[in-house]
Amino acid sequence: MKSRIGKKLRIGIVGTGGIGRGLAKLIARREDMVISKILTRRAGEISDLGVSQHLLTSSPEKVFDCSDLVVVSTGDPIYSTEIIDKAFVYGLPVVTMDADTQVLTGSWLSKRGVITEANGDQPGCLAALNKEVMQMGFKPLVYGNIKGFLNKKPSLEDMLFWAQKQGYSLSSVTSFTDGTKLQIEQAFIANGLGLDIVKPGLVGYETSDFEAGAFALGEIAQKENAIISDYIISKESPPGVFITATHQEDLAEELTTYKMGKGPFYLLYKPMHLCFFEIPNSILNLVNHNEILLDNGDVPSISVGTIAKKKLTSGSVIDKGIGGMEVRGEAIKIADCPNHVPIGLMSKVQLKRNIEEGEIISFDDIDIPDSLALKAWKSTLSEVVTKNRLGIKVSC
Repeated sequence: MKSRIGKKLRIGIVGTGGIGRGLAKLIARREDMVISKILTRRAGEISDLGVSQHLLTSSPEKVFDCSDLVVVSTGDPIYSTEIIDKAFVYGLPVVTMDADTQVLTGSWLSKRGVITEANGDQPGCLAALNKEVMQMGFKPLVYGNIKGFLNKKPSLEDMLFWAQKQGYSLSSVTSFTDGTKLQIEQAFIANGLGLDIVKPGLVGYETSDFEAGAFALGEIAQKENAIISDYIISKESPPGVFITATHQEDLAEELTTYKMGKGPFYLLYKPMHLCFFEIPNSILNLVNHNEILLDNGDVPSISVGTIAKKKLTSGSVIDKGIGGMEVRGEAIKIADCPNHVPIGLMSKVQLKRNIEEGEIISFDDIDIPDSLALKAWKSTLSEVVTKNRLGIKVSC
């Protein structure tokens, strides 16, 4: 990274969704950072940008030429992979709030340049909480996400209503509702921290009692003799993330004194995640301390496969996987199904056969456009196969 002692850090922003726009407003008010350029694929002015329209550009090169660091949050892993790879050619470090991209191509990208996920979204918050928990001597069993509501087959009408009501894009609301975003986040934290999953799609323990649900997952983890990534469904619980852990028995009395309960399980949680508000601190930690908060690991073990939400016919085209109405994502062990199509690659994909509802889609089932992301996934898959001494299966 270039030395800019005494000068403001020049931050390039990639993406003009809610995260990008919010971060731009935040940085514009800081004294230690300045927005260099904002890369967008939108045409014309963005009325709710919140900063000068002159900062917008459609040229990646214009962003990279005048930046010290780039923040990427697009929700489009195929596009983001290309942009991050170009940023590395310029020698720029990259901070992401983009679990979609990290879980698909993050392992490949991390071998080409400096990349870290930011604190603020669930995976980054879990990674930050993990640092605190480990320093206090706890032994984590569960790294958990908290989901208030889940509908794996939402209707288009409902998604359009909630997208307008909440001010999110249709694809974002759909990926939140059908669980795809959750599955991506938990696959990402599993890869980044070397965790396991109990089963495809995770357990998803449903409860009205936050602590009881977290402890139930702890019991499952102990039974499986594993440290797991998973989630609870609970309308009554706070938004955020949690870790279920144990500690040394001879410190149980002290933990009881500090209102942590009698053990053997202890619940540690962060009751919120503030997304772009937390990105600047991640930037400074990378610049000043070379901190990689979270990446997807050198050789990942978990991916997010593509599951049909309904019967799909041969010849039909899936325009968008993440947040689409035809398919959803489900966390799986790569070794169990190496020929699966990661949902992040399901863009402009044509089906070669009929697919039944609930089926996982494999590469044998589709015609898929070439992309850098596809190349990156194949490279990563080759490393996974070599590590596990697997032969590529023709189907799952």
